[in-house]
Amino acid sequence: MQAKLNGQRSATLQGRYSAQHNAFGVLRLAMACGVIIAHAGPLGFGQANVGAATFGRQSDLGTMCLYGFFLISGFLITDSALRSTLRQYVRARLLRVFPGLWACLLVTAFVFAPLAALYQNGNLDGFWTHPEGPFDYVTTNFLASMEQFPISGLLADTPYGQIVGGPSAFAGSLWTLRYDLAFYGIIGILVVTSVLHRAPRAVLVLTAVCYALVLRDFFTAPTWSSRPPQHGAIGPIPLLGAFAADWTLMLGFLFLLGAAARLYAHRVPVTRELAVLAGVALVGSLWLGGFFAVGVPAFAYLVLFAAVALPKRLSAISRRNDYTYGIYIYGFPVQQLIALLGGARFGMLGYIALSLLGALFFAVLSWHLVERPALGFKTGSGRARHRRAGRTASPRPVLIPSPVTVAGAEARTGTGRHKAGARHSRSTKNTPATAATPRRAKRSTETVAPFLAVPERPRQDLPFDPVKTLTSRSRSGRSHRAPTTSTTPPR
Repeated sequence: MQAKLNGQRSATLQGRYSAQHNAFGVLRLAMACGVIIAHAGPLGFGQANVGAATFGRQSDLGTMCLYGFFLISGFLITDSALRSTLRQYVRARLLRVFPGLWACLLVTAFVFAPLAALYQNGNLDGFWTHPEGPFDYVTTNFLASMEQFPISGLLADTPYGQIVGGPSAFAGSLWTLRYDLAFYGIIGILVVTSVLHRAPRAVLVLTAVCYALVLRDFFTAPTWSSRPPQHGAIGPIPLLGAFAADWTLMLGFLFLLGAAARLYAHRVPVTRELAVLAGVALVGSLWLGGFFAVGVPAFAYLVLFAAVALPKRLSAISRRNDYTYGIYIYGFPVQQLIALLGGARFGMLGYIALSLLGALFFAVLSWHLVERPALGFKTGSGRARHRRAGRTASPRPVLIPSPVTVAGAEARTGTGRHKAGARHSRSTKNTPATAATPRRAKRSTETVAPFLAVPERPRQDLPFDPVKTLTSRSRSGRSHRAPTTSTTPPR
């Protein structure tokens, strides 16, 4: 009987997931590299994002990585929130996002941009006093709203500058940061209102509502292969700016799907048979249409399956040195500089290799000089508490804790099973300490960050979303609209 129960338990996401041994790190690293590969088309050669033609124009490599990042972020951020107070949660999120971002803004504005100006113009005349100069770039984007993308009118001669018809972005991929911060805020609200712990079904309801809206767009589209229509802008929201409604819906759906998977991990089956069916559904939807209705949920399942099914030795990747965030934030400006220097002459593969190596170089510096020291402030105040918890910890914590604490949940005697979501049953409350199962030590907060790709917009081969910039303004009130191609009217 016990063997049968163990087999049922291991067939769920909760039974197979371990905080110490999972492939989320290697998946995020692969997706960060996928961002750079996808951007090689527009940034290096003025072409569409890599994979757009292969996926029937419904998606591309960068968009798939974007979806994967938000799914993983929803899962891990929710896991972190369940084990943290609101103060700990907010501090962890701020320390993970902003120190690395601020360093990147400074490096971009005062290292990359001056080098680009010297190469492009031969001098720095007018560089510092330009209306969209380096100081404006740092101050405008300081809170990750990313309302200014170009610097001092540079990068107009790059392949991507020729696409947009003027000065182009230095770090266009950072447009997704505002979406990350907004979803982090939603999880924070669920924590402070105790919804995340006491009423997790609310997350299921939100996920279902988002999916229903996605299906509505799908069934009202002209063809099965059409991308979701745009529904205008949401906001502007103080400090964060405006959000494109279509991206808010799709990315929010993926984020909530990851959160729901974490909350109900004990009910999510994880089997090879279902993974095969999901793979068939994903490939079929990319070839025949229906990706947004069928392919996106199938892709989400495959990512979660891969996170627990890949070899355990892969869990060592990114555990101690997590370069994924650095690759994400430095990839775009590095690719722009390589393109400005004529990197296209090395061909697509050569350009991608140079871009990956350059991004990795700055990612290593970012991690060791900025990100890891900043993360030390996240856990430093709790070291004594963790040491005390470690004295009574189980030596091999394997399974994730149940997501919901249900007051008064009763254990089923004889079977050893508890009601779903209950951490402690009524029958075990008065059990002597010598007979009780040792209390599990709290795991340290996951170092999760938004490592996001850049999707190709409908009918525009742009590596970041131009729609959100239509309503975004800098502090001085200037509009920073991303230029569109001459053959495609602005949407």
